[in-house]
Amino acid sequence: MNDASLSIFAAARQAPDAIGVRTDERTFTFEQLAQLTEQRLRASDLQGATAAPFVVNGTATVETVVTLYALFEQRRPALLLHPKITETERRAALLAAARGEGKLPANAAVIVFTSGTTGEPRAAVLTRTALLASAAASAANLGWLNDDCWLLAMPIARVGGLSILTRCLAARRAVALASGFDAERLPGSVQRHHITLASLVPTMLAKVLDAHPDWVPPAHLRAVLIGGAAAPAKLLERAAQRGLPIVITYGCTETCSQVVATPYALRFDAARCGAGRPLPGALVRVIGGRIEVMGPMRMAGYAGEPPLDPEAWFDTGDLGEFDADGFLHVKARAGDVIITGGENVYPAEVERVLEAFPGIAAAGVFGVPNETWGQVVAAALVARGLPPNDLDLAAFIQYRLAPYKLPRRICFVPVLPQTSAGKLDRSALPSLTKALRTLQFTTEAGD
Repeated sequence: MNDASLSIFAAARQAPDAIGVRTDERTFTFEQLAQLTEQRLRASDLQGATAAPFVVNGTATVETVVTLYALFEQRRPALLLHPKITETERRAALLAAARGEGKLPANAAVIVFTSGTTGEPRAAVLTRTALLASAAASAANLGWLNDDCWLLAMPIARVGGLSILTRCLAARRAVALASGFDAERLPGSVQRHHITLASLVPTMLAKVLDAHPDWVPPAHLRAVLIGGAAAPAKLLERAAQRGLPIVITYGCTETCSQVVATPYALRFDAARCGAGRPLPGALVRVIGGRIEVMGPMRMAGYAGEPPLDPEAWFDTGDLGEFDADGFLHVKARAGDVIITGGENVYPAEVERVLEAFPGIAAAGVFGVPNETWGQVVAAALVARGLPPNDLDLAAFIQYRLAPYKLPRRICFVPVLPQTSAGKLDRSALPSLTKALRTLQFTTEAGD
């Protein structure tokens, strides 16, 4: 792949009549997408010679796709924001990105937010080189068929969603845009759009299987990629019983999506493969139990922080090991990350919001196992006087946190467990699970 692989105009010249994007309403050829991109480039907000990152709300819409195509043509970085973040989170994200302005590498393509261990937003800078290397690694495993169409049912602001778009653009293949994930409608979409490839987090797959107990995938669905969180063994067993071709993937924002995956030839036997094997071009090792990655798909660094040495290994912060067959088994996320429905939640961020409520003196946030979501966010709280009203507390935090970060279960305790150094003893928080009760939110909180 070369740099022109990310050009919609080059795609229009090479495959003008090929379908580039499908929606429920219509299809767009690469030639039509190039025309829309040309119109977008004439819009006033994209005029001028500025190289400053352009803020893009990462919804899975044709308008977002065309804006990204236009920015690729301008070689201007796109600053992707998750569509569900609150205004408070948006301001924090923009502030974090602003710290890196003027210091981005010349080939910076997108800036995608992840979170540090403190819960502060960090802006991972992904270059054009990284996007193309990631696409090439995926293609080396899955290959491409002439009629391939990849379902995109997650926000483009997540590296998993973004990567579907860039892989398909580089390969001149179709993307099917879903307005949002809908378990009830997914099998119909697979049939209607002739979906051959789909990317889901484990929660999504579980919801589809629950909603359609008799659904058997059509023969043209050749791979369902599962990533973003560990896939429970029971879920993989259910998928195997349905004859679903599963490709488990492992990676992170900083590695431009997957660097390890189930070999395509083993997609009907994914359960025995752990997270899979390293993809071509990705170097993966385990040192002291921690997974480290190096390769051209790795990020350039975090905006506002010193750039990473291209020859340096990146510590993912995850724990794992390789087995005798070369399969990587991811044991756990290091630190205190809670993974709920494929989304990462950092306890420190949620604790800060909870402790800002006038009736809360202290908060300890932790994950509780859940069959549907993998984990749900829980909080042990110390009241300032009498425990506050649930409705008031829910309204306060709902305004300040994205839905997936909301603590769905809470309990009040006299004091939080502490270590001998007087710090919060996170390892002791799960012992409070039996005391938890449900905290109700309004329907606007979503899931």
